Amino acid sequence: MKTTKLLLLSTLFIGSFSCTQIMEDNESSIPEHEPKANMELQVTTHDGAPFNKNESSNKRYSGSPGGPVMMQAFYWDVPAGGTWWNTVKGKLNNWSNQGIGSIWLPPASKAQNGPFSMGYDPMDYFDFGDYNQMGSKETRFGSGTELRSLVGEAHNQNMEVYADIVINHNSGGQLEANPYTGTDTWTKFNPASGKFNRTYNDFHPNLDANNDEGVFGGFPDLSHKKSYVQDWLWKKSNSVGKYYKNDVGFDGWRFDYVKGFGAWVVKDWVNNVGGFAVGELWDGNASTLKWWVDNTDRKSSAFDFAAYYAMDRAFDGNNLNELNGDMLWKKDSQRAVTFVANHDTDEIWRKNLAYAYILTHEGYPCIFYRDYEDWLDKSMMNNLLWIHKSYATGNTSILHVDNDEYIARRNGYNGNPGLVVYINNSDNWKERWVPTNWSNKKIKDYTGHSNWEPWTQGGTWVKIQCPPRSYSIWTLK
Repeated sequence: MKTTKLLLLSTLFIGSFSCTQIMEDNESSIPEHEPKANMELQVTTHDGAPFNKNESSNKRYSGSPGGPVMMQAFYWDVPAGGTWWNTVKGKLNNWSNQGIGSIWLPPASKAQNGPFSMGYDPMDYFDFGDYNQMGSKETRFGSGTELRSLVGEAHNQNMEVYADIVINHNSGGQLEANPYTGTDTWTKFNPASGKFNRTYNDFHPNLDANNDEGVFGGFPDLSHKKSYVQDWLWKKSNSVGKYYKNDVGFDGWRFDYVKGFGAWVVKDWVNNVGGFAVGELWDGNASTLKWWVDNTDRKSSAFDFAAYYAMDRAFDGNNLNELNGDMLWKKDSQRAVTFVANHDTDEIWRKNLAYAYILTHEGYPCIFYRDYEDWLDKSMMNNLLWIHKSYATGNTSILHVDNDEYIARRNGYNGNPGLVVYINNSDNWKERWVPTNWSNKKIKDYTGHSNWEPWTQGGTWVKIQCPPRSYSIWTLK
């Protein structure tokens, strides 16, 4: 909900000397016996299956060996004027062709600030730009008709659509006398849709509960323990969740500010409504993220803030040892949504390294709209998306890590060979012997950053290289 920070992009320096000459030296130095491993740590030990969302998710997504990738299809303060749904719709064909399997949309319903709102101050959950209230008929993003057309086109492109659900708080109500506070509060809601009217009884404090896990920004705090609130949000046949799913066509949910209410709310929502779910639990502790996921009965994933902050410390803090730290994807790869930036936080400068990390590692990678469309090299991003969907398979082993270098191996799954990713955060070319998944095979770097095409030894070892402040990603030729 915060304004996105100004992004300063670092440039990618590849170097000026000949990779071919280095390869000739490399081939002549291959030993007859396997080198000793500096380090090999099996990070995940599951069966290697890719991120498959939730069992309750529909099957529209057209699968790939590496699993799906999500696009956050907005940023803070996208252009107002009701054009955003059509803007996104025009991007879908290209995104789908590049391997994007789902899009996350901003809060779609009418909010207090009407045509200027980013949607995080919800007023009428059933108004997608269909009623003239709060200063406009359309939302900032467009009309209800345009939203439904966008969702329909996404489904035509074999993409899922996730709604940003803000149910911790409401905004835009009228003043009423509140007997629980002894003051007047902005808790009287009579939305134009005629659905989910609210009074002080539906917010904290009330007769049943003085408070829940958290409040946000002084907005009226919805009381999820009230049966009336539960009915309207997710239980009734015409509840918010079921209307979003059955009438508009949403396939899943991004739950905003889940620190503000119990994990049981998300669990009940998914049990009653279905669909993929991911929670915004803004916490850098992997154990806390795992605790929250478990308390949803693993009905929901969580954004991997532990990985986000580790990448920031590693790449911008010049210490790749941070990538050895704990992250949600290492604890529960099936419930981790990894990301490099979003509309709230954008702190990582060396994004080329960060995207190389999340698009070769486990979890459900989420791409930020501005990174893909505006700020980064699109050919670089498309190459990483292709590598992800083609070869980012299997569980994970870390092969080497120090201040400047990080090398990990995806161990392959269901006949797919997997890959080796080499990240170099130093100012010089690096090379290193590593054990691979392959014996007596020719491999190559599919990023094009190195033109080496070495053969692995009979014992799977091979020497690979990586340019400065960059990455290389290796698999079978």
